Amino acid sequence: MASQPTNAGIITDAAGVRHIPESTRADGSTRRAIKIRPGYQPPEDVALYKSRIAENYRNRLKNGTVPGAEVKEDKTAEPAPAAPVSRGSAGVPGAVPAGDAASESALAANKNAKRREARKKAAAAAAETHAMTTTTTASAAKTEAAPPVAVEGPQAEREKKARGLKKKLKQAKELKSKRDVGETLLPEQIAKVIRINELVRELDALGFDAEGESKT
Repeated sequence: MASQPTNAGIITDAAGVRHIPESTRADGSTRRAIKIRPGYQPPEDVALYKSRIAENYRNRLKNGTVPGAEVKEDKTAEPAPAAPVSRGSAGVPGAVPAGDAASESALAANKNAKRREARKKAAAAAAETHAMTTTTTASAAKTEAAPPVAVEGPQAEREKKARGLKKKLKQAKELKSKRDVGETLLPEQIAKVIRINELVRELDALGFDAEGESKT
């Protein structure tokens, strides 16, 4: 049976696999399920450190006791004995007792420590996500890269050149046939017809006949 989703939306199925289930966006499109790498914990699921001193201080606030606040005197109640006044706060209106000042300092220090810890964890998670994205992009780029071009040898070069000469010779012969039936050619077309014999000699020098076939 799948577990309850965490703050980040991660659930664990019966096989122990952690993933974010498939969901539907506001525009109606489907957001595919995301598999979570074993051991990875997003910042949303990281439990924050709770200080006992800070908890006690918050409980005092919930109970209505605010350090330094003026308390209305209850005339029906028996007056409480006067608390000893420390030498540093004597005669200073609104002075905070030494114990409450220490609690406030501890609370501020704990808050700063929690902020630093949260920033460190968020930075580490961002760095890990960036590294995973970079690796995926590099792998995709390698996969989509064009295959290496094979190095052509002398025989391949001759065959490639012979194919080009064969194509030019075929065009020149077609133009010559048009001229023979009385069709008017352009100057550049006439120049191609004149090169028929030259093209045949070049093919022969490469070891190919007038049809572009190898003599061997």
